[in-house]
Amino acid sequence: MEAQNEEGGLIRIDGSTRIGGLEGGFSPMQLLLAGVGGCSAVDIIGILKKQKQDLKDLKIEVDANKIKKGTYSEFKTIHIKYIFTGDLEERKVERAINLSLDKYCSVSKTLEKTSEITHSYEIKS
Repeated sequence: MEAQNEEGGLIRIDGSTRIGGLEGGFSPMQLLLAGVGGCSAVDIIGILKKQKQDLKDLKIEVDANKIKKGTYSEFKTIHIKYIFTGDLEERKVERAINLSLDKYCSVSKTLEKTSEITHSYEIKS
């Protein structure tokens, strides 16, 4: 399956082979994790730009643990690891992350209702 937005962007969606999928795209649960990483990245990049920080690259790794809730699963924990490259002030990076996760990122605010969200980061010059 593919989902398309108004701008023409496409995302491939699939399931595991055990439920009839081809494993050629993101599962819906993987989309949630990609969404929290992407949402936070957009916020953080904008905040660091406003703070005149020299961000060269940002990679995000999102790991999660699910728990079974009757007929469905939900995320129990989500850990977001940010890997920054650039000439960045640590306190400004921390502030940008906290503003995103605590105030601006709609996806993290939605997921925190059922999941414990933690984060870590590293800065590479």
